[in-house]
Amino acid sequence: MTRTESVERVEEDGDAELIRRSHDDPEWFAGIFDRYVRQIHRYAARRLGTQAADDIAAETFLIAFRRRASYDLAQRLARPWLYGIATRLIARHRRSEERFLRSLCRTGQDPLPEPMADAVVDRVAAQEKDRVLARALAGLSRGDRDVLLLVAWGDLSYEEVAEALGIPVGTVRSRLHRARRKTRAALGNDDPTRQDA
Repeated sequence: MTRTESVERVEEDGDAELIRRSHDDPEWFAGIFDRYVRQIHRYAARRLGTQAADDIAAETFLIAFRRRASYDLAQRLARPWLYGIATRLIARHRRSEERFLRSLCRTGQDPLPEPMADAVVDRVAAQEKDRVLARALAGLSRGDRDVLLLVAWGDLSYEEVAEALGIPVGTVRSRLHRARRKTRAALGNDDPTRQDA
């Protein structure tokens, strides 16, 4: 079996096996990086802007690599673990995030690039809604905002959010309910986590 075939087989087995193998051969950890770096970067970019996301994503994987020996191999997927690391790093940059959200409130400019055709049509209509959403997000407590954005922008399940933040699923549900209620009210009763919103 070639190394490429071996990597493909291990990837089918899940993240825990890649992490386990990386204990003896650190190159195996590249599979975790390749699988999740774009998701982590996009999540961080939505929270802090593209420039900060580069640092957050890099630091997330550096920390994960350094802590891989303590990873719970019973957890098949590393996604919640990585989002938890990223969320804690983002919390350190909280002041920057709040400044970013206030700026988004004022300007209505989303930092993520879009295809040019979409940008021209969508920007005009969406700028005011972006300002309102940013204002609502800035007004949430950090815990409520983390849960809402892990669900909405990270696309994590309640269980994954609970694992990422180290809190009970019931706490995730109550924080998400509270955050949705507040942002929905700020958006004129639109659900901020709905896919077509």
